[in-house]
Amino acid sequence: MPRTISHWINGRLHPAAGARQPVFNPATGEIAAEVGLATEADVDLAVAGAKAAQPAWAATPPLIRARVMFKFRDLLDQQSQRLAAQITEEHGKVLSDALGEVTRGMEVVEFACGIPSLLKGEATAEVGRGIDSFAIRQPLGVVAGITPFNFPAMVPLWMLPVALACGNAFILKPSEKDPSASVILAELLQQSGLPDGVFQVVQGDRIAVERLLAHPDIDAISFVGSTPIAEHIYRTGTAHGKRVQALGGAKNHLIVMPDADLEQAADALMGAGYGSAGERCMAVSVAVAVGPIADPLVERLAPRVRGLKVGPGTDRDADMGPLISQQHRDKVAGYIDAGVAAGAELVVDGRGLSLQGYEGGYYLGGTLFDRVTPEMSIYREEIFGPVLSVVRVPDFETALGLVNDHEFGNGTSIFTRDGDAARDFVQRCRIGMVGVNVPIPVPMAFHSFGGWKRSLFGDHHMHGPEGVRFYTRLKTVTERWPTGIRAGAQFVMPTMG
Repeated sequence: MPRTISHWINGRLHPAAGARQPVFNPATGEIAAEVGLATEADVDLAVAGAKAAQPAWAATPPLIRARVMFKFRDLLDQQSQRLAAQITEEHGKVLSDALGEVTRGMEVVEFACGIPSLLKGEATAEVGRGIDSFAIRQPLGVVAGITPFNFPAMVPLWMLPVALACGNAFILKPSEKDPSASVILAELLQQSGLPDGVFQVVQGDRIAVERLLAHPDIDAISFVGSTPIAEHIYRTGTAHGKRVQALGGAKNHLIVMPDADLEQAADALMGAGYGSAGERCMAVSVAVAVGPIADPLVERLAPRVRGLKVGPGTDRDADMGPLISQQHRDKVAGYIDAGVAAGAELVVDGRGLSLQGYEGGYYLGGTLFDRVTPEMSIYREEIFGPVLSVVRVPDFETALGLVNDHEFGNGTSIFTRDGDAARDFVQRCRIGMVGVNVPIPVPMAFHSFGGWKRSLFGDHHMHGPEGVRFYTRLKTVTERWPTGIRAGAQFVMPTMG
């Protein structure tokens, strides 16, 4: 019988009383485990426990909360191989990529260790005669994170360390496709000294999500996923009076200027386009070739794409593993069919890949299209797979227009030796994260992550300084101590003069 993945409520595993769903190993197509799906009662139990535990945690000095984060970071480091192996088993990404995911998550924990400094407020003496004023940041209360399958450790770790360090209780609803990492995180947080109830995990599907969105004791929701779901999360959560940050889809363009280092640009497109089988919100899926650079760029890309080694994530020589599910593999293959039907030039076809001994796995080879145009679905829509489209444009202005006109605004890059062109691009592109000769411009933990346009719903980006602002509310205090002189009631607007 496959093992059962349970909820984590009030400091212990909470058996699933409701329905269960299989969790597959994408490399083999076999069932690796079963995950229990939360009922509304399960969610209510988790929220009630978090609400009861949060006030004492909020009253804990930030320095003590930081020490819990220091311990958590050390345990993550010690358990990184175990966590990465679990990610590879349920997601399919190669082990080195899974370890990189854990590392990027640990960086946010390291940022959260500085919470005593990050929560320092502002003070002004003598804003009026005998009157001082100061501003402080206080936790929201109980907050929840709804996270995607493609980063089962990193994305939760982009949310929960900052939320917890700020004094909130946190409820995680991970993807039901690869849920085991969430329980490992819960165990490590408990070992770090986090009080029971301050971190809860509810496994589940839409029933759990909708209950979190409507629950009156949830103060904020963080979400990462597709744009249609992100918009639903934002509209529903805010309609229930919650603060919401909902990060959606992407169609990230990498502009290759005529003066770019072609070898560097081709290598960058390979890693950014095909790493993790393209299942990254920061994956580059469109290469915009400017002017005469197009032919030599495609000539360099084609053999690299054909040479990609695809295999199970446990194969240390593999460049990329399988896709997350049979359904998703078929969806990505459908986009390739649509690209061919629309008239794009299929340079490398990844369909039909089968690996001996892994015939049941969800594999798709690297795919490269040339002469893609903006009206094609493979250009407009997020494919979320190992498919790279080359769009040919005559000049810089046309390339910039493509980036700015697309509905998504998550990330973009430009490869060039021209500092003036790069600076102009940085200033004028309407995108949340921009790289110059950097293909995947994911900010470090002490900056913040987020897109523009339909890649982000809400006002706050994730982790870094924006994370602190999202998980706290500002309180400004104006105080005066009695001097014994009573001037009587005053009925005019105070001017502090």
